[in-house]
Amino acid sequence: MTTCVPKRIISNVDDCPPQIRSSRERLVRNIGIFQRRICPEWQCFSDLAFVAAERLLDEINWQREEVDALIVVTQSPDYLIPATAIILQDRLKLTKATIAFDVNLGCSGYPFALYILGCMISAGTIKKGLVLVGDKAATVIDPLFSDAGTATALEYSPGAAPMHFDLNSDGSGYRAIMLPVGGHREPVDVHHLIPHKDEDGILRRPTELILDGPAVLSFSTQQVPPAVNRLLEYAGQSSDQIDYFLFHQANRMINETIRKKLGLPVEKVPSTLHDFGNTSGASIPVTMTARIRESLQEGRKRVLLSGFGIGLSWGSCILDLENAKFPELIEA
Repeated sequence: MTTCVPKRIISNVDDCPPQIRSSRERLVRNIGIFQRRICPEWQCFSDLAFVAAERLLDEINWQREEVDALIVVTQSPDYLIPATAIILQDRLKLTKATIAFDVNLGCSGYPFALYILGCMISAGTIKKGLVLVGDKAATVIDPLFSDAGTATALEYSPGAAPMHFDLNSDGSGYRAIMLPVGGHREPVDVHHLIPHKDEDGILRRPTELILDGPAVLSFSTQQVPPAVNRLLEYAGQSSDQIDYFLFHQANRMINETIRKKLGLPVEKVPSTLHDFGNTSGASIPVTMTARIRESLQEGRKRVLLSGFGIGLSWGSCILDLENAKFPELIEA
């Protein structure tokens, strides 16, 4: 698995407008995000994912003709149509026989992607596949989101341990995290491009993301802990048998509440919020790369991955890693 982030680093405190410096400092203490990675205007999520995939293919010595499937999980496609996976199939010089498609999921996307590719492999139709996950979501003003692209390779192994999943959806909460303008329900019109001041005096447009913080906090802290416990019970595991719990990096308040509700020790729950912020669906692989890559390459490790967010949707999986390859973080 590989992770690629932009070279540009932006500080939530040092680089914010002077009039909101004091309130931003208080916010940073709550959300735990001091700095973020942000793409230049010309760089897309797919550029980061391409670099990550190229490095991963070289690292694991896969030939391009061996890749049977390419799944791209993003809410930052190059275009509304065609699918970004189709474009990356050509950029990566994969064969025309490669199954390539997009999945429109965000923060919950990584476990869902592993489930989809795992099912395809277990069905016996393919042997090797790639999952590219991430988003270009960062802005200079918003203190939460950061940009990243990741690549994960799965292949068929007769003696592999099973992967266990718990995947959920609740569309009744779709308004909690959404882009209200730009789809067919409400196409972009001229008046949507006119910025207005929010309660902090910051200019925003209706085309920008809406995030209902209290609703997301309530959803995450109420749904994720029982889902994790349900998965542990289903897999016949206890929390003591899991080496690491890797949660989507939402913010410190949410993640600490989840950790404490589950009674997990800090050392088993690595975090990248301080240095990388919320990298959407990429946050789990970003954390694996940036915090525990060396440990994951030593012997056999059992990890529980849990993503949650837009949709609303939440998913978790338990898997064993042995002789896994985790190259160092890439900046591009």
